[in-house]
Amino acid sequence: ALTPPDRAPRPRKGSNETMTIPETTPEATLPKGVKDFLPLKAAKIEYLQRTLRDVFAQWGFRPVIPPALEYLHVLEKGLGKGLREKTFRFDDRQSGRLVAFPTDITPQVARIVATRMRQSPLPLRLSYTGHVLRHVEQQAGKDREIFQAGVELIGLDSPEADAEMIAIAVESLKAIGATEFTIDIGQVEFFRGVMADLPIAPELAARIQEAIAHKDNSGLKELLDASPLDEAARREIRSLPRLFGGREVLTRAREAVSNRRSLKALDNLEKVLELLQVYDVEEHIVFDLGEIRGLDYHTGVTFQGFVPGLGRAVCTGGRYDGLAETLGGPSTPGVGLAMGIDRILLAA
Repeated sequence: ALTPPDRAPRPRKGSNETMTIPETTPEATLPKGVKDFLPLKAAKIEYLQRTLRDVFAQWGFRPVIPPALEYLHVLEKGLGKGLREKTFRFDDRQSGRLVAFPTDITPQVARIVATRMRQSPLPLRLSYTGHVLRHVEQQAGKDREIFQAGVELIGLDSPEADAEMIAIAVESLKAIGATEFTIDIGQVEFFRGVMADLPIAPELAARIQEAIAHKDNSGLKELLDASPLDEAARREIRSLPRLFGGREVLTRAREAVSNRRSLKALDNLEKVLELLQVYDVEEHIVFDLGEIRGLDYHTGVTFQGFVPGLGRAVCTGGRYDGLAETLGGPSTPGVGLAMGIDRILLAA
C-alpha cells in the first residue's frame, strides 16, 4: 500500500546490517516498548519526516518544537482520561514538582498558543515533528515511543478548516507513496446528540459507548434490551455502528436520528464533503458515524487514515475547540492532524 522512494543508503557488503546478530544482544538491553533504529530504518524515518515537513510548509504551516518534559499539572489539563492514565511521570529534583513526558503533542502546541503566542494574529498554522511516550500493556506488543509529525490550525471554526486538515492528510499520504488508502470521517457531536439527556446511569452509558466503539452489535442489543430506554432512543443508538460507508451514510443518518444536536453535526459534515469535492479527494473518503474512539478533547469532526493490511490508523485528526482555554488561554477553535511515522513504517 505504501511505496515511498527508497532513498535510504544500501548496506555495503559485510556491513553490520547484514550480519547475524546473536540472540543475547538485542532488545534485552532496552525497556520493553522502545527500540533502536539502525541506519536503514533511521534513514527511512528521516525521509518520512522531511517529506511531511515539505508538505506542511507548502500549506503555509510553520514549525514549533515543544519540549520533551512538561509539568504534570499543566500537561494533564489538555489530556483526556485515557491519555492521563498512560503518562510517564516522576519527581523533578530541581523544583520538587511532578513532571511528565508528553503523551500527545497537540496539547503542547495548544499550551504554546495559549501562553507564548496569545498576542499573535489568528489564524495560526503550526507544524511539528517529534515523539511521545505512553504507558501500554506489555502483552499488547505496542510501542511506548511513538514518532509523529503533524499540523495544528488554530483560530478558525469552520468547515473550511476541517476540510483543509483532511485534504492535507490525503496529500501527505500520497507524498509518502500511499496508493490505496481511506480517510474515515466521524463527528463526535453526532454521537453526543444521540446520547445526551438519556435517563440512564453513567455506568450504563459508558458500557453502551464501549460496545459502539468496538462495533459489538450483539452486546449493544443486550445492553439496550435491559435498559429503561424507549424504543425510539434504542433505535437511534442501534443505528450508530451501521452508519459506515460513502456519502449515502449522511442520508441514512438523517433518517435515523431526530435530535437537533446530531442533525447540526450532519449539516457540518455535508459542508465538509462539499469542500472535499473541490479538493478532489472524495474518492478516499468514508464516513463512520459510529467511530467514537477519539481523544476526549475532540469537539466536532474527527478522522483517521487507513492503508490496506494494517489494522491501525496511520494518521488521526479532528477538531478540538476550547483546548487552548483549558491551558490558560482565551477560548480558541482548533483543528489538527497527526501522522504516525512508526505506523507508516509498518505499512511500507
